[in-house]
Amino acid sequence: MPESLAHRRELRFWGWGYVDEELAPAEETRLTELVALTTGGSAAVTAPRLEEFSLPAPRGRPPVALASICSATPYDRLTHAYGKSFADGVRMLQRAVPRPPDWVAFPRDEAQLEGLLAWADSAAAAVIPFGGGTSVCGGVETAVQGDYGLVLSIDLQYLNRVLELDRSSRAALIEGGALGPELEAALKPHQLTLRHFPQSFQFSTLGGWIATRAGGHYATQYTHIDDFVESIRMLTPSGLLESRRLPGSGAGPSPDRMLLGSEGTLGLITRAWMRVQDRPRFRASASVRFADMTSACSAVRAISQAALFPSNCRLLDPVEALINGVGDGTSAVLVLAFESADHPLDAWLTRALELMADHGGEWDREAAQRSLRSAGAEEGEHRQGEAGAWRNQFLRAPYYRNYLTPRGVIADTFETAITWDRFEALYQGVQEAVGRAIREATGAEGMLSCRFTHVYPDGPAPYFTFYARGTGSGDMAAMLGRWRQIKLAANEAVTALGGTVTHHHAVGRDHRPQGYDRQVPPLFQAAFAGARAVLDPRGMMNPGVLVDTPGRGAVGGGVLGA
Repeated sequence: MPESLAHRRELRFWGWGYVDEELAPAEETRLTELVALTTGGSAAVTAPRLEEFSLPAPRGRPPVALASICSATPYDRLTHAYGKSFADGVRMLQRAVPRPPDWVAFPRDEAQLEGLLAWADSAAAAVIPFGGGTSVCGGVETAVQGDYGLVLSIDLQYLNRVLELDRSSRAALIEGGALGPELEAALKPHQLTLRHFPQSFQFSTLGGWIATRAGGHYATQYTHIDDFVESIRMLTPSGLLESRRLPGSGAGPSPDRMLLGSEGTLGLITRAWMRVQDRPRFRASASVRFADMTSACSAVRAISQAALFPSNCRLLDPVEALINGVGDGTSAVLVLAFESADHPLDAWLTRALELMADHGGEWDREAAQRSLRSAGAEEGEHRQGEAGAWRNQFLRAPYYRNYLTPRGVIADTFETAITWDRFEALYQGVQEAVGRAIREATGAEGMLSCRFTHVYPDGPAPYFTFYARGTGSGDMAAMLGRWRQIKLAANEAVTALGGTVTHHHAVGRDHRPQGYDRQVPPLFQAAFAGARAVLDPRGMMNPGVLVDTPGRGAVGGGVLGA
């Protein structure tokens, strides 16, 4: 069998992570308990093997000059067929990949990328930009609609270098295909960091973060990748588009703002100048408990409006705290942290805890003081207590689907953002709507929890997690139908109650009909479609994402519209 052209560690094509990574025994024990609570326990569907997939022959052939960077191996085609959503995992377990990419390309430079776009144009191909493949909303799916001669997935993993550093401006020029760990490793010898750590950090890329307006490490102030972008270079079917590198500008509409969140529909992000930071030397943290979510929300609103700008301000409702092993299910827990490369944080933590006390918060005062005495230590040394336990759980959570989904457990998330005055109605309304949908879809009670991932002076970004009975018989098709019913109810609830359909998971194909198309003014959609028609006149870039391509028959919908 031909070898993959990828140069990174082998990924688990049907699930999350690398093939040589497994769950720890303690994790399996906890997940076994969760399986018992939701499905009552069932035999696991076996993990798929490459040889079990019957893939259609690839259409077309790359030009001779590009043949060495194009692959049609089963591993490459399957790894690039879907993202990493719950539905993607189920379909892999079904061995159901009817329309994988015909070819996967691994360009080494912009010249090869230009050649690939020229070939795609001549072959009437659809082009799917691929960074780390961690999309959970159909953003990299290759089963596109329309009259395309073939589908080409372009993987930018070889464009992964930090090309230049400007220490005086504290900025770095980074290629779009750089994974989070790769760019951080390159910055660390210079005592710099981008400090953008989404949950998918290990497997996602800078270009993907920019294209999807990804949310990152900071709970306040620098919440999205947007805040770190200085300029962007994108290769479009119509040519090169590169914004001027500036700290700020009032010169008309911003080119960067048009490219941020464009989700591969305009072109491929090859590099960007990014604002980086000195590595933090001072840290302070506390875990604060509240008797109920109402008082906890009041406390978080107070801190978000006090201009203290904590780096972490994650509020876990009682169920979320219980599931993550940092509570007993009776209290809401706030994971609060500050960091700085310049100054001790005693005053910031002290004032924040005063605000917490005003709203009935309680915390371990000795632990909070110990956190202040840890100034100068590496970040890993601070992963202790409830705050550390939650952070470790946060990073490990995506791996748990590899265990839960084959055993018939529906485990998924959805997130939104809402102003403070409407949060309570949204929180209660989502609980009612999604709880009802779980019962109707599965005939049993499920579990629904909420945490705040980011907070703003005018509102929070609630992130919901639900667990439900998928199937006890290994029927993956029935399980997918149940998930679809619950997910549609969740999208309907958050948008009907005034929230956004996505705060940081992007739109893709899955969030369009029930959310994005309702949220965005039609006139803006028409304006964006006009810009796309200039940059991609044949409509070959990521068809069906964000906007339709009527002339080619490409429309949105994704697996939720199936």
